[in-house]
Amino acid sequence: MSRRALLVAAALLVLSAQACGVPDEHAPRPIEPSLVIPNPSQKAPGNSAGNSVGAVVERLYLVRDDQLVAVERRVASTSDVAALLADLAAGPTDAERAAGLTSALTGTDLIAGVRLVAGTAEVTFRPQAGGRTDDILAIGQIVCTLDARTDVDTVRFLQDGQVLKVPGADGALTDRPLTVADYHTLITDR
Repeated sequence: MSRRALLVAAALLVLSAQACGVPDEHAPRPIEPSLVIPNPSQKAPGNSAGNSVGAVVERLYLVRDDQLVAVERRVASTSDVAALLADLAAGPTDAERAAGLTSALTGTDLIAGVRLVAGTAEVTFRPQAGGRTDDILAIGQIVCTLDARTDVDTVRFLQDGQVLKVPGADGALTDRPLTVADYHTLITDR
């Protein structure tokens, strides 16, 4: 091969490496890490199982000053929707409580179960004394937490096998499937 052919081949190789399909960006953007390797010399914070250092981010919605706040916990592996709701129902960790976070679900046994059906998380409620399902923040916590998962498109509530009307952020009762967008006015980032 001639020297000229080698130079052309080298130039084409450099140009093809530069055009690898990653577009240029004009400003930096945050990237969620897909894997976190914990430092073995650091002890996991807190005394709750939800506080352990892990490779997977679990997003839950808790309450501060009558607003929903997204919190991220690192867990060892992706949990199913039932385990995620159990983590939510367990309430805030010690560190989250110290940061002023609470839960509208603490002390309730409202949730009887959950299953995922074709992208809809169907949350079954236990019958409650007086039949109240008017806690907007509790419903918002459940909907926003479940909708944060990539495999959940909507959330629906059931009681005794029947679709249950629950309040949206404005307090109006609805039996349609809900998403985080239905509670966006209650979400804060502080």
